[in-house]
Amino acid sequence: MQVQVQKWGNSLALRIPKAFAKQTKISKGSLVDLSIKNDNLIIIPILEEKEYSLESFLSKIDESNIHLEIDFGAPVGKELL
Repeated sequence: MQVQVQKWGNSLALRIPKAFAKQTKISKGSLVDLSIKNDNLIIIPILEEKEYSLESFLSKIDESNIHLEIDFGAPVGKELL
């Protein structure tokens, strides 16, 4: 399918036909990865949105990866207020 490249501000833009967007699960606000391979523009949808939370990070701590407390000595400046 041929689509026309258009100007959008200082950039160029392509319209993604609805059937292509539906098949690739791209919607308004979707993230895509753009790259060039052999002088061809490659557009790959990023379907998995990562949501980070303190709980998810803390759940990964166990005895094999926990760090020990480090003592840097007595205060020497304005550390104590």
